[in-house]
Formats: sequence, C-alpha cells, structure tokens
Amino acid sequence: MSSREGSLEAPDRQPLDWKNPDFYDRDSLHAEMERVFDVCHSCRRCVSLCDSFPTLFDLIDESDTFEVDGVDKADYNKVVEQCFLCDLCAETKCPYVPPHEWAIDFPHLMLRGKAQNFANKDTKWRDRIITSTDPIFDAISTPGIAQLANAAAGSQTLRKAGEALLGIHQDAPLPHFESTPTSKRIAATSEPQEEPVATDRTTGKVAIYVTCYGDHNEPQMVEDLIAVLQQNNVAIKVLQDAKCCGMPKLELGDLPKVEKMKDANLPIFLQAIEDGYDLIAPIPSCVLMYKQELPLMFPQDADVAKVQQHFFDPFEYLMLRHKADLIDTNFSQPLGKVAYHVACHQRVQNFGMKTREFLNLIPDTEVTAIERCSGHDGTYAVKAETYEKAKKIARPVVRRVADAAADTFGSDCPMAGRMIADGMEEGDAEHPISMVRRAYAI
Repeated sequence: MSSREGSLEAPDRQPLDWKNPDFYDRDSLHAEMERVFDVCHSCRRCVSLCDSFPTLFDLIDESDTFEVDGVDKADYNKVVEQCFLCDLCAETKCPYVPPHEWAIDFPHLMLRGKAQNFANKDTKWRDRIITSTDPIFDAISTPGIAQLANAAAGSQTLRKAGEALLGIHQDAPLPHFESTPTSKRIAATSEPQEEPVATDRTTGKVAIYVTCYGDHNEPQMVEDLIAVLQQNNVAIKVLQDAKCCGMPKLELGDLPKVEKMKDANLPIFLQAIEDGYDLIAPIPSCVLMYKQELPLMFPQDADVAKVQQHFFDPFEYLMLRHKADLIDTNFSQPLGKVAYHVACHQRVQNFGMKTREFLNLIPDTEVTAIERCSGHDGTYAVKAETYEKAKKIARPVVRRVADAAADTFGSDCPMAGRMIADGMEEGDAEHPISMVRRAYAI
C-alpha cells in the first residue's frame, strides 16, 4: 500500500480499455471491484453523492466480517445498479484517482460492470428502449402522437398503467414533446451584422449541436441560445441530421452502440470545424461526451481529439469571448435573486463556474450556486425502482433553492431543472441561457 494518504494533484483519468477481452472477464472485474471497494470502505467520503456508496457500505457493514471480504460477490452488481455515471466521485471527491498509485476510477469500474451486464444480456428491455432516444423521440414527436404522449403524461390513470406495464414511475416528471423538431423549424444559418472576431480559442462562428433533447423537448432553450449568441455577433449554423451523443447508451453499458453514434456524428462535426465553426451543445451531458467520455474511450482517434478541442459549453464559450471584450454587457433587465444549480456533467468538465460568472455580469443580480446532484441523472429518476431514491438525492438541492427565496431558479441541465421544480411547491425552472436572453430583453 502507498505511504501517501491522498493526492492534491488534478485528476488524470486514464483511457477506458473497453476493447480488451479482459474488460469483459467476470473474475477480473470482481477482483478489481474488491480492491476498489476496500479503498472506498476505508475512506467513505463519497457517501452522500449517490446511492452506490450507501449500498456498498451497507453490504460491508451487514456482512459477517464487517469488511469487503465478507460481501457476496453476487451482490457487487447492486452497487453498479445505483451508479448513473455523474463522475463526481472521480472528479471532485476521490483522493486516490490517477496520478495516485492506487489508480481508483470508480465510474469507470461501474461502467465496466454495466458493459458486462449488457454484453451478457442482463439488462431490462425497458432500459434498452428508453435509452434509444433517436428512434423513440422521433416516434413520439410525430404530429398527433406528441399530443397524445403529452396528454398521457398528465393522466394519473395512464401513468399508473405505465408504471405497472413499463416500469416508469407514475410520479416521475416527464419531458414535453414537440411535434416539429427544433432543427427543422429554425434557420439553418444566421450571419451577424459584422464580421465575427476570432480569439485565441474561439472563431466567433458556432455550429450548434441541438441534441435529441433540444430537438424534441426544449426548443425555447435552443432559440434562446441562438438569440444570445446573435446578440454577441456570433455567426450561427444549426447542425442537421446529427444523432444522439450516446450518453444514454453509455449509462446502459452499450459501448458498441456508443461507437456507432460517434461514427455517425463525427463527419458532421468535422465538416463544421473545417468550415471554420466551433461546436456548442446546450446540454452538459452531450458536451461531456465529446470533451471527456469519448476521448477516454478512443484515445488514439485523431478525429475525436479534434472535435474535443473545438467543443464548448455555452457559458464556457461566452466567457472566453468576454475575456476578449467581445460580449455585450449592456443588459436591460436585472434578474434579482437567482438560485443556480450547477449540473454534475458540467462540474466535471473542470473549466470553472462560467455560468455563474456570466450571470454575475448582469447588474442587480445575486446568484446562489448549488453544487449538489439534482437526482435526475439520465433515466434514473424515471424508473419505478429508483425514482424515490432520486427524490432523496434531490432533496438538499430543493431545500437550498427554497431557502434562497430566489426570483428564479434553474440549471444548465434542463432535466435537472425539471427534477428540482418537481420538488418545489411552486415555480418552473428556467435555463440560465433563457435568463440571459431575458436580461438582454431580446
């Protein structure tokens, strides 16, 4: 064992060796789980992040030995089932991630467990369906079907039937579906009044990856993003025919499908880069896929690396432009008190709290930042077996929002915002980019 208690160095996540046959060997996986779980048992600083760690520690504490060796390896998968790959443990809590010699990467270990489950066909049909966002969202967004789906989401009777038949919790907040995709109803390109000015890291031209969620569920978020970029003299291109980023399939452990989605999207992204555009997506999880998850899955892929270098979070991009004095700070309206939830998949990108920094540019605006998981976590919050756990995870965030007595609240992740609103007595979440558009009065 190491003489070092922990590490103060920045996390250095290592590539995911998912094409190595040993990655899918059950005995090898269990041996690594036992090693990592023993370290986690001795530390326990991640206990409040999600239910994976309480599940693990309960298994240990209730065993005959009070140690990891007393836990039945058949129960290891109970820990895997509670992980939704937020990456917070590895990126914000664990002192033993690389470059520490113990090389603990809990999310990658859980992903390995999920990948083995999927390869062994040990996943529920419901989970395979609800993570197939492209075909499912396309089908539900069909004119006529979208209206029926939205009506069904508000019917208590149908929601009870949905829980019994599909395993979707009857109280889980579900997204609203639009009958016309966002990418098909807004202009494909938009040129600014003046020639865009490049900086050392930005071109002043942005290709927007709308994402499946932005395309089918949150058109206003995308329209507000475009309006804010236009206000700041950024040329816009809306990418057409891009596929899902693959995050839902990553969480399922279907890594071959993630690769197929990557292969479908890369030519679209690379062409935009070749045309002089930077890349932006309004959903933190989708940005994370191309800035971290896919580069770790395909460390030798030059095209993945090129896309990674040109991919930005919206507020990361805006603050880079602000640093070069290229942002309009003549806001027309204050926002007052804002309770701002920092999305997990934005936090772990490690570029700082740029959304809060930008909101603080708006006069007479007071921002309370909340750095805790919202509990939504992809599909975790809609499943019958985990919805109540998701609500429990969200409770501290909801309490912080209520205590802030804010005029508005929201998150960079619209799904997180909806989960927080579900726990509030009143009020709807507002995406920060929508707050900014309101402050500009455009």
